Amino acid sequence: MRRIGVLTSGGDAPGMNAAIRAVVRKAIYHGLEIIGIKRGYHGLIFGEYEKMYLGSVADIIHRGGTILRTARSPEFLEPEGRQRALQVIRESGIEGLIVIGGDGSFRGAVELEKLGVAVVGVPGTIDNDIACTDYTIGFDTAVNNVTDAINKVRDTATSHERVYVIEVMGRTSGYIALQAGLAGGAESILLPEIPYDLQEVMERMRRGVKRGKLHSIILVAEGAASAIEIAGEIKTHTHMDVRVTILGHLQRGGTPTAFDRMLASRLGAAAVDMLRSGNHGCMLGMVGGEIKSTAIEKALAMKKYFPEELYQLATILAI
Repeated sequence: MRRIGVLTSGGDAPGMNAAIRAVVRKAIYHGLEIIGIKRGYHGLIFGEYEKMYLGSVADIIHRGGTILRTARSPEFLEPEGRQRALQVIRESGIEGLIVIGGDGSFRGAVELEKLGVAVVGVPGTIDNDIACTDYTIGFDTAVNNVTDAINKVRDTATSHERVYVIEVMGRTSGYIALQAGLAGGAESILLPEIPYDLQEVMERMRRGVKRGKLHSIILVAEGAASAIEIAGEIKTHTHMDVRVTILGHLQRGGTPTAFDRMLASRLGAAAVDMLRSGNHGCMLGMVGGEIKSTAIEKALAMKKYFPEELYQLATILAI
């Protein structure tokens, strides 16, 4: 294998640039040519690619987002679009492809594998919803972003003696809400994985008021409930001063943490080694501190382990 490609797809995640940097420099170190494909599968279909050099990835390890950009590609969902992508891969001389992204990106990688393209996946998504890896690139930064926001909101909540309902990302995964809620000392955490009782949430708030607590922070994963609806219910039944903060895409941005940079660097470099050794159709993840390989289809079929013990701990500490 002499020429490989790399693309980022799906939602951007802090640390993707660190992964791109690792892929490019590891490939060049081993004498490979490396092609950067812009705008994910869209760019693959329409031939948006360029050769990358050592300088192409200079001073990007600390930057959020992705220098290769990312975009939706409805065309890739169709067989004709995938055939066009295959044609571009063949014409450009790409012999192996590294896909950095989440669930949807990996499903696209599986389709390319079926067409005979050697693909290795690197999990990059703030949701941390990919099985067979303890952490995905961008998750740690997102948790720190949310924890920082909780700290800031608490200052205002305490000053005005208010309840704040904070909504965070996590359509089907409550990992961000769980870990940021535990780290930020939220009174209640609502997750898609665990049924919640709003009466219990309000009772916990009332107990806090009785012992002199000046504020309450309720953290809601978007897949569990609407922060606006939860706030409305709380206000109706308690008559407390309730406000809503929806963090949205702020969670995705900013400088990646040292952990995310390390994780991305290790996974990106390992992906190059996988292609060089002739292994493909797999994703790389960190399990117990070690980099391990799993078939992409197997990882997609598995359900991500959810640490209910952390949820129980957060509930106990918020008593």
